Amino acid sequence: MAGEPVLCLNGPKVPVLLLKTKSSPTDAYEDLFSTPHAGFRFEPTFVPVLQHCFEEEGLGSLRELLRGGKINGGKDSAYGGLIFTSQRAVEAFAKLVDEGRGTDESWPHLQDVPIYSVGPATTRALRAIPQSPPLQIFGEHTGTGDALARYMLEHYGEWYRARPTKPPLLFLVGEQRRDIIPKTLMDETLPADSRIEVTETVVYGTGVMESFPKDFEAILSSTRDRPTRWVVVFSPTGCDSMLRGLGLLTDEKMTKATKGPGPRTTYIVTIGPTTRDYLMTNFGFEPDICAEKPSPDGVWEAITNFKHRPAE
Repeated sequence: MAGEPVLCLNGPKVPVLLLKTKSSPTDAYEDLFSTPHAGFRFEPTFVPVLQHCFEEEGLGSLRELLRGGKINGGKDSAYGGLIFTSQRAVEAFAKLVDEGRGTDESWPHLQDVPIYSVGPATTRALRAIPQSPPLQIFGEHTGTGDALARYMLEHYGEWYRARPTKPPLLFLVGEQRRDIIPKTLMDETLPADSRIEVTETVVYGTGVMESFPKDFEAILSSTRDRPTRWVVVFSPTGCDSMLRGLGLLTDEKMTKATKGPGPRTTYIVTIGPTTRDYLMTNFGFEPDICAEKPSPDGVWEAITNFKHRPAE
């Protein structure tokens, strides 16, 4: 059928435009999409959308807690554990850990508290932070904030089962985040002995890179003759610039987008439901597919299992 994605070994590699900053020292998306597998040949290209900066006020608060040993799980502690749902938050945390490191191998003294991580990438970043004994990290299998919150209700409750009131959790976040985790853990319909207080501390900010529109336009131009290409969207930030670059916005107020007439060559996959819903709610644009798992394997499966469709 005209307009079907071409995803096989016969023909040029299929460009996969990853709207993210390449992770260092290696990136799992590059490793996966650079390797021919099961008859598919892709050409991954990173187009950074976000720029991050650490928030000193939040870092200062966290610094005081770590230096004062206030995250320890004891009855005099300020917090009984930490929550991470982004690699940037881990980077901010790692910065403070490295800053305070001396000859004390057990610094930052978090061996007795649970550290919750939403997925494999965040977990890998946390495991790279040295401490002896190592950090106790849980939740990697959950994959989403909603699933992590439900997991924490049970796991954290069991961890502090001897305490009728659970110590609060410290959630290190960026300026833009969903509130599903605090809402779930602090739900007033929960029994008092199951409820968990959560404090959100902003440790980094996020904005669109000034160079993104031109960078995206350049890679679109260089791949315009390919039969098929994919755009992988990782965050609501920059979605308007992405749609504008693809020529999909249909009015000046950017309130509605359309896939446009004629044969399709460009397809869009979102890393998860948050970004998909943002595109649909704010622009009336439905991406071609949403990854079931927010991971390299999840994106690979979404693209390679995509049902061929005729031009719309």
